[in-house]
Amino acid sequence: MNPFDAVILGIVQGLTEFLPISSSAHVQIAQQLLGLGSMSKPQLTAFIATIQLGTEAAVLIYFWKDITRIIGAFFAKLTRKPDLTSNQVQDAKLGWLIIIGSIPVVVIGLVFKDLIETQLRSLWIIAFTLIGFGIILGIADKVGKRQRSISQLTTKHGVLFGLGQALAVIPGVSRSGGTISVGLVLGYSRQAAARYSFLLAIPAVIASGLYEFIKSVGDLDQSMLIATAVATLVSFVIGFSVIVGLLRYLERGSFMPFVIWRIAVGAGLLVALSV
Repeated sequence: MNPFDAVILGIVQGLTEFLPISSSAHVQIAQQLLGLGSMSKPQLTAFIATIQLGTEAAVLIYFWKDITRIIGAFFAKLTRKPDLTSNQVQDAKLGWLIIIGSIPVVVIGLVFKDLIETQLRSLWIIAFTLIGFGIILGIADKVGKRQRSISQLTTKHGVLFGLGQALAVIPGVSRSGGTISVGLVLGYSRQAAARYSFLLAIPAVIASGLYEFIKSVGDLDQSMLIATAVATLVSFVIGFSVIVGLLRYLERGSFMPFVIWRIAVGAGLLVALSV
C-alpha cells in the first residue's frame, strides 16, 4: 500500500468512525471498489482494527477529563474510600457499566473471529446491513423520547448498550450506530447516547486494535507498516474534528441525514455489485 492510499483510507476512517454509518464498511468499500491497497480479508480486518486506534486516541484526548474522573471514582469506590460525593458514586457506577458493557463485544468477537475476518467481509452483506440498520436507526430516532441523561444510566441499560455495541462485529452495522439506536429506544437524548457510545467503545476498540496489530505485525512488510501508521495518524486528526462537530450538531440536529446516507450508500453498493 502506498502513502496516498493510506491517507485516503485514514480520512475515510476518521470521517466515519464516530458517525453512525459504519467506518469499517466505508473503509472496506473504499479499499475494494477504489482499489486502494492490496489486502486479503484477514489483512483488511487487522488494518481496520489497527487504524481505529487513531480515532480512539482522539476520544481519549477529547474525553480525558471525563475518563480520569471516572477512573478515579471507580478506584475510590473499589477501595471503599469514605465520603464519596453523589457525583463520584455515579462516576464509579459508570466505570463498572463500561466494563460490563464491553464484555458482549469481546465474547462475540472472539467466538466468531474467523467468520468476521472471512465470510462477513462481503460487500453484499455490508450493503444489506447499511440499509437495514439505517432503517432501525431512523425508527429509533423517531420514536425515542430523548429525555434521559448519562447520569440516569442503569445496569440493565448498560448491558443493553453493550449488546448494541456487540452487533458492530458485523461489518456495516456501526459501533456507534448500534449503541446509539439502543440508547434512543431506551429514551436517552441524542447527545447522551452518542457520548456514552464513545466512552463505551474505548476498552473494546483499544484491545481489538492492539491485539490485531501485535498478531499481524510480523507478517507486514515495511511499506504496509508505514501505510498503517500514516492511516492511523490521519484518522486521529480527522476523527477529533468529527467528535467536536457531531456533538455540537446533536444539540439540535437529528440522525436522519445519517439514515439517508446509509440507505443511499447501501442501495448504490447493491447496484454496483449487480452490474
